[in-house]
Amino acid sequence: MTAPLSPSLAADCARLAAGTHHDPHQILGPHPTGGRVVVRFFHPDVVEASVAHAGGVVPMRRVDERGLFETVVPVKELAGYRLRCRTAHAGWEMDDPYRFWPSLGELDLHLIGEGTHRELWRRLGARVMDHQGVSGVAFAVWAPNARGVSLVSDANGWDTRVQPMRSLESSGVWELFVPGIAAGTKYKFRVIRSDGRRILKADPLARAAEAPPKTASIVERSTHEWGDEAWLAQRAAQPLLNRPISIYEVHLGSWRRNSDGHVLGYRQLAEELADYCVQSGFTHVELLPVAEHPFDGSWGYQVSSYYAPTARFGNPDDFRYFVDHLHQHGVGVILDWVPGHFPKDEWALARFDGTALYEHADPRRGEQPDWGTLIFNFGRVEVRNFLIANARFWIEEFHVDGLRVDAVASMLYLDYSRKPGEWLANQYGGNENLDAIAFLRQFNEAVHGDYPGVVSIAEESTAWPGVSRPTSGGGLGFTFKWNMGWMHDTLEYMGKDPIYRRYHHNQMTFGFLYAWSENFVLPLSHDEVVHGKGSLLSRMSGDRWQQFANLRALFGWMWAYPGKKLLFMGGEFGQDAEWAHDRSIDWHLVEFAEHRGLQRLVQDLGAHYREIPALWERDHDPDGFHWIDAGNVDQNVFIFLRRDAEGRAGLVCLANFSPATRQGFRVGVPFPGRWREVVNTDSEVYGGSNQGNRESVTAERIGWHGLPYSALVTVPPLGVVWLAPEGQPG
Repeated sequence: MTAPLSPSLAADCARLAAGTHHDPHQILGPHPTGGRVVVRFFHPDVVEASVAHAGGVVPMRRVDERGLFETVVPVKELAGYRLRCRTAHAGWEMDDPYRFWPSLGELDLHLIGEGTHRELWRRLGARVMDHQGVSGVAFAVWAPNARGVSLVSDANGWDTRVQPMRSLESSGVWELFVPGIAAGTKYKFRVIRSDGRRILKADPLARAAEAPPKTASIVERSTHEWGDEAWLAQRAAQPLLNRPISIYEVHLGSWRRNSDGHVLGYRQLAEELADYCVQSGFTHVELLPVAEHPFDGSWGYQVSSYYAPTARFGNPDDFRYFVDHLHQHGVGVILDWVPGHFPKDEWALARFDGTALYEHADPRRGEQPDWGTLIFNFGRVEVRNFLIANARFWIEEFHVDGLRVDAVASMLYLDYSRKPGEWLANQYGGNENLDAIAFLRQFNEAVHGDYPGVVSIAEESTAWPGVSRPTSGGGLGFTFKWNMGWMHDTLEYMGKDPIYRRYHHNQMTFGFLYAWSENFVLPLSHDEVVHGKGSLLSRMSGDRWQQFANLRALFGWMWAYPGKKLLFMGGEFGQDAEWAHDRSIDWHLVEFAEHRGLQRLVQDLGAHYREIPALWERDHDPDGFHWIDAGNVDQNVFIFLRRDAEGRAGLVCLANFSPATRQGFRVGVPFPGRWREVVNTDSEVYGGSNQGNRESVTAERIGWHGLPYSALVTVPPLGVVWLAPEGQPG
């Protein structure tokens, strides 16, 4: 029979048993007093326990039926000891987690509290470390309104009762160092929410997670040795704004699969994708989100673990290998990043401690009706810290070269996709989300200030001014913005029967009125080949031959047009079917000549694009572009000139979007001599009718199109021709 506890200790024991003690270390572990050390231990199922230390083994007695054990060790200090425990079914020995000081210092807690910790992932989450000379894992989680938090893991039998965490001062952080466990441990946090409800939560800063549908977090420690130092040095020395960028947009789960339909792993994807990008002339891959997400059908855009690469394709070091391998083969890696919203899954971020912790409390600002998700509270400093540290995390831990921010418009506008009465105006009565604007500027300043050469790209579909302009001048600070207007107008034009294109000529010229208002990327992305839109090929007008000719012409036009390039996988060889996330794109099509020819054209465009500086040195400078003929409405012909950084004419692009061959067509050029036919999208090697100029044309002193010289050119049907002056690269 146990002696009655003091009222205070009894109350503490009751709180331990209920899981609501804010500081279990105050009761458990060693407590020196009067030249002796009192040791307490809590476990409801243990029937026998003892303390093993350098001076011997001291039995513990059960002082409360709820599972509290206590003993007195006759020493002044108890630097180290182990607990020996036995239940009715098993016995074990362990180092006592409650004998360790906090693993977080006062400065860390201060920075976390004020929302300015630059390396949040190195303090919160699960960290493998040596602490007070002992190897183990330090766990820390932000849950300021929780009544109690406990660690549950496969190391403690998923028992929610036995490893309560302590709350550290007023930071809202709960912490526990567990000795003797290591990387690979699966865990969650049992959170007793402010409303008293108990729920298991995945770690918001977990650096690894189980593959869905499982949801546990995993302790991770990298052993990867990087080999991309040369790439990183070049990246920092040569910013991308005035370099060639052609991006291959990829969904890893459906780019290529095994013959049995299973996805490839990060390492195999690295080998195959690097080779394919080099062969195809792409400078970068852009991956649809790789942060862990529960639902395949979201394509990764509903993130549950922002700091964990999805386990669908391997572990975090496998993903490090992926990035490293692409870098060593000269291919950059850009990630789609989703800071605008997150899913409502109960085990993840939603109402994490029982309150609207990460999300905005008011549903008029905190819920996204289009996607059934929650919106981050950008006005809360800890939330901004969580997201900006996450951006830094992907750049530092995985060496990524850029982040493309998804759905920026949904962040900028308080009334985005909302009816009157469904949104809350800002303090000035406007529809601008001032907190989100401040967050985006802070994000871009952090990325560009800390990581020279790393790019940020906005998917922003409105006329918001200054998206890719410096924050110092009132802009949002992105490096690039997707040119959604160009994409919509161009695809709509290419879907018209040529007989009607004369009435829509301005759709191909209007973009030049704003082409230099931002630093643009020209996107033919995954969004254009889903939701019943069909494939790029099927969106072209005409019969089968004309569809291929139109798509070849579109690519020839796009690669010559000012702006960086982005093409979603499958488009480069003329995928017939609309994209589906749960199967491979149709690689078998390249066995057919028409698809193989289109693929070869994209390869050649990529190679020529990189070799001709006029196509990228002045992408964002109107002096790098000159219309030769923008008004040939009746013939559906467009002609323009691109100039390099020195002002030299480097390329003339002639586009004929009618099915009629234009023979003996005179085009003005700036100087005489031979102009080589660098690209002809109608070449027979690409599947065309082979109407062309036999390698070159000669310009003579006949003024035309306002220029002093001109040449007679054959412009093929539904075709694009690139002419470069003799002696120029390409």
